[in-house]
Amino acid sequence: MNIDIKSRNFFWAVLNLTMMVVLVLGLKLLFTGELSSNQERYITVSAEGEVIVVPDIAKLSFSVVSEGQNSDTIQKENNEKVSQAITFVKGEGVDDKDIKTAHYNISPRYNYNYKSETGEPQIIGYRMTQTVSVTVRDLEAVAGILGGLPELGINQIQGVSFDIDDPDSALNDAREEAFDKARDKAEIMAKQNGTSIKRVVTFSEGNGGYPIPYYAKAESFDSGVVAAQAPTIEAGSQEVTVNVSVTYELR
Repeated sequence: MNIDIKSRNFFWAVLNLTMMVVLVLGLKLLFTGELSSNQERYITVSAEGEVIVVPDIAKLSFSVVSEGQNSDTIQKENNEKVSQAITFVKGEGVDDKDIKTAHYNISPRYNYNYKSETGEPQIIGYRMTQTVSVTVRDLEAVAGILGGLPELGINQIQGVSFDIDDPDSALNDAREEAFDKARDKAEIMAKQNGTSIKRVVTFSEGNGGYPIPYYAKAESFDSGVVAAQAPTIEAGSQEVTVNVSVTYELR
């Protein structure tokens, strides 16, 4: 009797273990098959959107560099020239908010061949540099401003760059074009394979970015030089691109 009971218990134990193994293997096959099926139902495509924009603002900076033996004198002369230049720029239609002092420095000039009793080099004068940055929103005024500044004592013009006042708007247009192209591409590929697009699963954006300012050739003037003619300035155009990658679920 005890042998029969042990035999039955052994049989049921083996049967239960076998069923558990079969269940585990079945679930594994089920999930593996479902995963494979899901992988076959997706498609990933990439596309690029591009728009051409014309810069609508110009940025320039100019400086007055003064040298002399008396620091108070060169500061006064330098400030007067800068003040006159700012008044001129405002007269050309530039708002106060678009004008700012970018650099102000005064430093001694030394004669290193002569040293005082303390061993310090001799101060023979001072050098002062004052720089002003300007944003010009009327591009037609740029040439006139550049041509008029040297007459007012501006002896350094660092250059002109052209940019877009609202770059996000251009990026949005390029982004919209990129996503439209991606969907058109995915729909064509799906149709060619006997299926259709169901929904967007994931998407990402890469490369591209904000438009890069275009820099015109920098000009530099020596003190006392008078501009005889305003320069010719062209803003040109810029390309704004956005690249996207989109994953779609297929029906």
